[in-house]
Amino acid sequence: MADLMGMMKQVKEMQARMQKMQADLQELEVEGRSGGGLVSITLNGKAEMKSIKIDPSLLKPEEAEILEDLILAASQDAKNKVEAVLQEKMSDVTGGLPIPPGMNPFG
Repeated sequence: MADLMGMMKQVKEMQARMQKMQADLQELEVEGRSGGGLVSITLNGKAEMKSIKIDPSLLKPEEAEILEDLILAASQDAKNKVEAVLQEKMSDVTGGLPIPPGMNPFG
């Protein structure tokens, strides 16, 4: 019975850490770049786009396809960085335990 009580306490602590992590993810900003910094995209920790910056040198009609590719690349770079931060934070929260259903930080 003591083991069950200890496990319940651990679950409650993990839930509290998960709630804090969700709040922290809203505040987190990660920047992805492409084209040597000509395009940058900032995402929050939930992979929601917060801003995009495009160097004016790319704003030429004949450069449209290049610009589109750079935007996609910067977006993917930022998304990969968010996922890496999320994995690190989840590991801290769960202590390596599998995540119980319903505790997804994006849910």
